[in-house]
Amino acid sequence: MAGDPALVRGFEAPPSAILSVSALNRSVRDLLEHRLPVCWVAGELSNFLQARSGHLYFSLKDAAAQVRCVMFRSRSALVDWQPRDGMQVEVRALVTLYEPRGDFQLNVEFMRPAGLGARHEAFLRLRDRLEREGLFDPATKRPLPAFPRAIGVVTSRAAAALRDVLTTLRRRNPAIPVVVYPTAVQGEGAPAEIAAALAAAGRRAECDVLVLCRGGGSIEDLWAFNDERVARAIRAVPIPVVVGVGHETDFTIADFAADVRAPTPTAAAELVSPPRAELLAQVGALVHRLRRALGRDLRTRMQTVDHLSRRLVHPGRRLEAQSALVAQLSLRLARALAHGFDRERWRLRDLVERARRRLPPLETLARHVAQLDGRVAAASQRRLAERGARIDALARSLAHLDPRAVLERGYSIVRDESGRVVRRGAEVASGDRVDITFAEGGATARVERAQ
Repeated sequence: MAGDPALVRGFEAPPSAILSVSALNRSVRDLLEHRLPVCWVAGELSNFLQARSGHLYFSLKDAAAQVRCVMFRSRSALVDWQPRDGMQVEVRALVTLYEPRGDFQLNVEFMRPAGLGARHEAFLRLRDRLEREGLFDPATKRPLPAFPRAIGVVTSRAAAALRDVLTTLRRRNPAIPVVVYPTAVQGEGAPAEIAAALAAAGRRAECDVLVLCRGGGSIEDLWAFNDERVARAIRAVPIPVVVGVGHETDFTIADFAADVRAPTPTAAAELVSPPRAELLAQVGALVHRLRRALGRDLRTRMQTVDHLSRRLVHPGRRLEAQSALVAQLSLRLARALAHGFDRERWRLRDLVERARRRLPPLETLARHVAQLDGRVAAASQRRLAERGARIDALARSLAHLDPRAVLERGYSIVRDESGRVVRRGAEVASGDRVDITFAEGGATARVERAQ
């Protein structure tokens, strides 16, 4: 049966459906790349190899399986940390097939230590919360002292960053004392130690500025500087704080909380220490300017003294000159007064003469006044005589109307109790009391009968 040609011919495929190995692998690769999107894969690094070309070759594995991976040089150049076998990583990769060998593999576009995504999210949440609280407000940033009396360094005694900072400070200005506040800068207890060291530096008040520094490392190594306690301790310390952690591309929460952020520990040391050479050059320039100014001022004052010495004369000669000036002024004053008196005298005479010409003749006016006085006196006498005669005539007429004259002839005036004059008998009744006025005196009577 196995050698039956008919049976063999029955299982043969048509020639158009037969694929080459290359075509098959190419079809599988296209199928994988088009059907599966770019995805994140987590696993443990294994068989890690960095080729001379710059490409990275490794495997990702877990407890049950593994997959080959390649990361080309254009992508691996973006990895700023050193991958090692056994590290847990996360990769963003394209699922594909390596055609020459038919190997299923991942083309890695980006790689980060495992957990970095969660750490990054935690970093962003803490940064945003502290920023909303105003912990990073630029208005609260303290300026660095231009000439610090002492510089404090908060870091680990064994850190390479400490040696870099001390070397830089010694090179730039060895006269400034440096106080080291040792603390752990990595590990679980590092945040609490860093916060305690900052608080101690603030209490001791030995320095004018603090440098919080640490060398470069992975995100796990620098994670102590992303702790809220460290950020609050930086803002609580009463001394300006410069943070220089990691490399220029590394940013931590401590960088945002710092008064000044330095890209590296060495740069932080340069920020807080004024360069001694530049200061000496500035002082030398100022001394030179001061000497030039003093020399110029001295020469000016010497010229002034020479000028004044030429103007200086003997006091006796000055007194004689002043006396001659006073005598001359006195003479001019006397002449001016005499001339003024003469001028005013002639002016007064002219005014008197003009007034005399304008006044009328006084004798004629006197005679006219005398005539008017006589006429006024005569008119007054005539007027008085006329008024007296008039008054006499009125007095005689008034005497005829005087009721007392009538009473003298025997008549009397009768008034009722209200004082009204009674003219008719009908105005009184029997029993009324009346007052009777005579030419001399009067009486009160009662009416017995009215008619």
